[in-house]
Amino acid sequence: MRKFLPALPLLLLAGCYNDSATYYADATRDHTVTVRRQQDYFWSEEARYTLMASRLPDCQRAIPLEELPLEDTEFELFSNGDNQWALRSGEQVWQFETQTCALTGTAGAASGQKIGVYHAGSDAMLFQEEAQPAGAQPAEVPAN
Repeated sequence: MRKFLPALPLLLLAGCYNDSATYYADATRDHTVTVRRQQDYFWSEEARYTLMASRLPDCQRAIPLEELPLEDTEFELFSNGDNQWALRSGEQVWQFETQTCALTGTAGAASGQKIGVYHAGSDAMLFQEEAQPAGAQPAEVPAN
């Protein structure tokens, strides 16, 4: 029995979600907006979500969002241009910018062009971009 006691904490963490999905704002991969999901205990029905804003080398910040359902949670990403962003989940809106990585507000409506949706599914976090208008060219992302 004593051999199994050190492994007990690891068993409690087994099966926990710890994943993320990323939107690449430019072709260099230096400018990203990521939503991360963390489940603290395998029996928990909720997860902690964190917004990771990055525009290297000037900006890199983790912004705690809130605890929300583990699965079937969506975050819509909007851009106002000039490194101004809004993230919306239900009635909650987080406004931030990636010039200096500041959280600029948590109230009001999400404005700007809808870029896409982060979806927390049962398999993984995914980001799906909105369909591009006719004639628009998406940014190319280099392969690793």
